[in-house]
Amino acid sequence: MTDHPSTFRAFTTKGEGVDWESRASIHFKDDGGGVLDGMKALYRGGLGEMVGLIRRMPADQQGRYVIQIMGDHRIGIGEILSLAARPDFPG
Repeated sequence: MTDHPSTFRAFTTKGEGVDWESRASIHFKDDGGGVLDGMKALYRGGLGEMVGLIRRMPADQQGRYVIQIMGDHRIGIGEILSLAARPDFPG
């Protein structure tokens, strides 16, 4: 999994598109966040892997979860399904 800065010596090092290998975790949608939020992760892995896990869940359960990525950014079910529909999705 990559976790690198976006620039090096003033040149961009981050490629275009989605970094499917970036660190991510699945959480319950309403887990409350907080100081111990990292301990509430249900699954951890690459972004592509986490999107695939939720995509394979029954449709009536998918909305119960979010994916959290770097910087405490949470991705809801709409964005998760959009990512899963991308032609470059690895799953």
